[in-house]
Amino acid sequence: MNIYDYAMKMEQDGRAFYLEQAEKAEHPQFKKILLELADDEAKHYAIFKALRDGQPASYEEAAKTGILQTVKNVFEEMKAGNEEFAFSDNAQQIWQEAQEVEKKSEDFYREKANEVDDENQKRILNKIADEEHKHWVTMENVIKFIDRPNHWLEDAEWTNLEEY
Repeated sequence: MNIYDYAMKMEQDGRAFYLEQAEKAEHPQFKKILLELADDEAKHYAIFKALRDGQPASYEEAAKTGILQTVKNVFEEMKAGNEEFAFSDNAQQIWQEAQEVEKKSEDFYREKANEVDDENQKRILNKIADEEHKHWVTMENVIKFIDRPNHWLEDAEWTNLEEY
């Protein structure tokens, strides 16, 4: 299997995972994030397919992911709404699994960028690796948000109190 077939499979699997999780999403805000991640994976797939098929391929700056801004907007909406959130027991685990996949994808694309000779292919692989890193950051922020209620007392300024 060549690198583009493998990359296409990774992107297909990632898209399927995000779409499946979006269907199960407990909160519409998280569904929005998951659907945008799925869209990003579809864009990556199309680029890798073009590269595999020897067609002209490019990474368009206009098509780059806006996931970090989306996450920021979602968190701001959630904060402004003053909603209380309850998460399923496995919510954090799902986001951690997704984060691991994004890290593996990023590492794979960076490794392959160092192996290809074509400068355009190298640039595309590195740009998509950058996007996978942004996805990883997205997961990190969501995981911290989900986990925050578990640690708020530990993280607050309670550590400054004298012991009795």
